[in-house]
Formats: sequence, structure tokens, C-alpha cells
Amino acid sequence: MIGTIVNTATIIAGTIIGSLLHRGVKEKYKQVLYTGLGLASLAIGLNATISHFSQSEYPVLFIISLAVGGVVGTAIDIDGRFKRVVDRLKHDADGGNRLADGLATAILLYCIGPLSMLGPVISALKGDHTFLFTNATLDFVSSMVFASTYGIGMILAAPVLFCWQGLFWLVARISSTAVSDALMAELLIVGGLLITGSGLALLNLKDCKTLNLLPSLLVPIIWFLLKGLFF
Repeated sequence: MIGTIVNTATIIAGTIIGSLLHRGVKEKYKQVLYTGLGLASLAIGLNATISHFSQSEYPVLFIISLAVGGVVGTAIDIDGRFKRVVDRLKHDADGGNRLADGLATAILLYCIGPLSMLGPVISALKGDHTFLFTNATLDFVSSMVFASTYGIGMILAAPVLFCWQGLFWLVARISSTAVSDALMAELLIVGGLLITGSGLALLNLKDCKTLNLLPSLLVPIIWFLLKGLFF
């Protein structure tokens, strides 16, 4: 749970710092921070993918996963729905309950994404907190920006993130015997590519709509379940 604890602590710290800034974080500083985080995401994502290629029992499974998952995610329009909800909350904040709207937006941004969802699983199964530490750094910057706009009340998003990631961690720990090294390798290959896509978006090089690709993480799980049942 150390990765989740660190992630939660960075949101608390970022919120406190941001609330003290009041006038907000200047755009040039936000840009340089996100550029650094984008480069870090590229490195971590590519390393996760490349380093597990040799462990893959099905070299084309990640391609099938991205294709099938991408089609399903696009059909559901996960990315579009997410952005519309966030945009609506930001718009409503002009005349509604600013703290409530800010909290809803922040919680969505903190919790939905490959780092926040796959990170606790990798932490529970392999003791590797790299994904969560990277997510913690991203959330630290975001929490400063949110708190400088909405105030210290944004700290309430921290326990929500803790419960969200804690749920993923707990489920992974309980079902650890059902997750083989082969399945873990396939998930890391796909997850690494999703994190790479997030890095490209942070660098403003390419909007890969990684939220639409999230169903790709389910394809290896379904494949291994079917394999266990019928082969």
C-alpha cells in the first residue's frame, strides 16, 4: 500500500501548497512540469512494455488487445464522455457550488487512468510502486492547480483516491494466486503502451485518447480465462 499512501500524501501536500498560492500556478511553470512528467511517462511506459516482451507467450496478444479494446472504448466513447463530464462541471462551477464541482472534477482526473488503475495492481502483485509514484507526481501538480482555484476543501479528494486505489490493491492481493506471471507480463505490455500514450498527450504531441484504450487491459484477462476453461 506504500504507493497508494504516497499518492494520497502528495495530493494532500499539493492541496495545501496550492491553497497558499491563492492566485494560482503560472502557466509557464505548469507547462514545464507537465513536460517533465510527459517525458517520464514515456520512459516508464516504454520500459514496462519493452522489458516484458521477452516474457510474453503470445507476441501478438498486445496488438489484438489494443485493437479490440480501442474499438470497444471508442464505441462506448469513454474519452468523450469523460471530457464532457469534466467540461460540464467546469462550466457549472461559474455559478454553482465551486467546491463541489472542483472536487468532482479532481476525483475523476485522479482516479480514471492507467496509472491510477494499473498501479495498485502492480504494487500488490510485484511490490513495484513505479506507476503509483509517477501518478503521485502528476497528482501533486494537479492538486496544486485545483487548490489554488477552489481552496483547501479540495483535500477531500485524497481519501477518495485512497479508497479507490485501495480497492484495486485489495482485489489484486486477494486474487494474487489467480494472476500468473504470463498474464502479468501481458498486462504490463499493454499498460506500458497506455502510459506511453499518456506521455505523448502531456507533451502535446498526440492525443491518443488513452481512456478509449482502457478496455484493452481486459482483453488479456479474458483470453487467459478462456484459455483456462477450454484449453
